[in-house]
Amino acid sequence: MAEAAARGPGSGARQGILVLNAIAPSGLARLPTERYVVGKDIAEPVAVLLRSADMHAMTLPSSVRAVARAGAGTNNIPVAALSARGVPVFNAPGANANAVKELVLAGMLMAARQVVPALAFVHGLDMTAPELDRRVEDGKKAFAGIELAGQTLGIIGLGRIGCLLADAAIKLGMQVLGYDPEITVDAAWSLPAQVRRAASVNEVLRGAQFVSLHVPLVAATRDLIHTGNIGLLRESAVLLNFSREGVVNHQAVLEALGAGRLGQYVCDFPGPELQGQPRIITLPHLGASTREAEENCALMVVDQLRDYLEHGNVVNAVNFPQVTMPRESPYRVGIANANVPNMLGQISTTMANAGLNIHNMVNKSRGEMAYTLVDVESPVAPEVLAALSGIAGVLAVRYLPGNP
Repeated sequence: MAEAAARGPGSGARQGILVLNAIAPSGLARLPTERYVVGKDIAEPVAVLLRSADMHAMTLPSSVRAVARAGAGTNNIPVAALSARGVPVFNAPGANANAVKELVLAGMLMAARQVVPALAFVHGLDMTAPELDRRVEDGKKAFAGIELAGQTLGIIGLGRIGCLLADAAIKLGMQVLGYDPEITVDAAWSLPAQVRRAASVNEVLRGAQFVSLHVPLVAATRDLIHTGNIGLLRESAVLLNFSREGVVNHQAVLEALGAGRLGQYVCDFPGPELQGQPRIITLPHLGASTREAEENCALMVVDQLRDYLEHGNVVNAVNFPQVTMPRESPYRVGIANANVPNMLGQISTTMANAGLNIHNMVNKSRGEMAYTLVDVESPVAPEVLAALSGIAGVLAVRYLPGNP
């Protein structure tokens, strides 16, 4: 049975938004104070807004109807548990894409031009030594690098970041080889025509001097680069991971570097096994750490959260189908349910038995989850909401009275 139905903002009470991390003020400003109270100590929040805070050990009250992350990855959120409660998890895909793209380019340049060891060399020089100029001239020979122009960049994952990176690399004179078995129509349209399509991860590893990973961390991508395929890279190749730590098996990287089967590894995820290793550059998860990216993520995810809380629309939820419906009635019900047969029939019958006339309805599914928005022509009584909640397979019911 679903949890007790919750009224939307139309009920008049301000709704609490629990904030677990610092969120850009420009995003929080999109939550009007007459409708929402925002803070770190909200006892019964209707939603949780966060960035990198780990929610897996948290006990969330039954009042929570949505979780929104001002970023792309959601591995710090218990998505499966929230799905079982009928709670959508929103993110901001693409909002930090330019920031990540620029950092990947920086990583490529650092590796290509031996910037990190060169900096260490200069830092160790005695600037008062009488033969400083000669030592500099002699020492720089160890840091000769390569130029990016003319090199091949392999990109695994052609979402927003991958597409932007491909475009930037082409403008730098690089060849680009891309692979993504689940490329979206929008991404395909935005991908530069010069990108050569690879048929597999292995084809990218074999064919590129630089390989950059841009995939989510899911079961299918964990250890995507492992001992069985890392040897396909060229001996001088540079592997870049600005995706998620678990996408690359670190032990495989260390073994490949030690055996001379990999040139350098650049990643955004420091770890004890990587610390101090030659030919490894680690950064402290800087991918989205720009003022512009933080603002873009906050604005995007707060707008999505408000649209759901006030109108029931779902855009960019990682566990719900995308469902939007223009309001044509002030009486709206949102229903999250398991994707099982005859659910729409039971919802319609329950409303019809209560004398409610359905003005408009949208239902979509995504895997095991389905979501239904229903606009009716008269107010919905609490007992009707309770009846809808009692339908087997219904996970959550929300009444969203408001202006059409």
